[in-house]
Amino acid sequence: MCTAIDTEFRMFPVSVPNSGGLFVSLSDTVFGFWEDLRDPSENSSIYGDLLDEDDGNLCSMENNHKAFWEEQYHLLQASLYRSSSIETRVGQATREALKELNMWDMQCLCRRELNVKSCLNCLRREICDRLLNLGYNSAICTSKWRTSSEIQISGEHSYLEVMDNSNTKREVTKVVIELNFRAEFEMARASEEYNRLITRLPEVFVGKAERLRVIINIMCSAAKKNMKEKKMHLGPWRKQRYMQAKWLGMTDRDMTVPLPTVYKSRPRKYKASMLTCDLVENIPGHHCVVLC
Repeated sequence: MCTAIDTEFRMFPVSVPNSGGLFVSLSDTVFGFWEDLRDPSENSSIYGDLLDEDDGNLCSMENNHKAFWEEQYHLLQASLYRSSSIETRVGQATREALKELNMWDMQCLCRRELNVKSCLNCLRREICDRLLNLGYNSAICTSKWRTSSEIQISGEHSYLEVMDNSNTKREVTKVVIELNFRAEFEMARASEEYNRLITRLPEVFVGKAERLRVIINIMCSAAKKNMKEKKMHLGPWRKQRYMQAKWLGMTDRDMTVPLPTVYKSRPRKYKASMLTCDLVENIPGHHCVVLC
């Protein structure tokens, strides 16, 4: 078919004027078109360069993706595995308290759940009491924040806190105890990489405020990256400022107030019922208040 077309145009060459006043042969134009189709080596090299460039961009994006998640994973590992002496002691005491509470079926005092183990409010109070009995300056803290330019929605959060001032050369150390730590960062539409970070988080966190701040930064950066890759909006309750306000903002401290010294110094009074009155009277040096 191509041969017939070639012959036809060679037999009837037609010249047409171009814009510059010169005449261009129509046969030369047509044959130039067919030659471009028959020998696309130059064009193919251009297309090949474009494809190679696209492949290079895809590889670069993939490498950046892997590098980001690997970096977050290693940063999280390093933050979790470093521990000071006060963190170790408070963590051990918290674990022992939880173990003890799991052994006993204690009723929930606020009537929200059947037992203490199912109620975070009662669980916090029981652990706080045990830490106080061990001599720690423990308290239940409730942080509250209002809507602002940095935090789009208001909220509040409760957690345990231990203030340590055993080292007189340093400032008071704040140790945060969060009994539901992992769940605070879980997401419904999480990627495989984000869930890998979640599995490294402890269920119960015990650590200094400085360590917690680093972990929040890591997880919030990962959450932002996760939602961006899915082309979805990041909720304001997932942002860094909001998460920091939960544990690192202004709080109301609620702790068990010890009895005043005046009550501790009072002599103990012996009491007895009418059934034991004669018996107690025969004991020298004891004076009892009879209860009717």
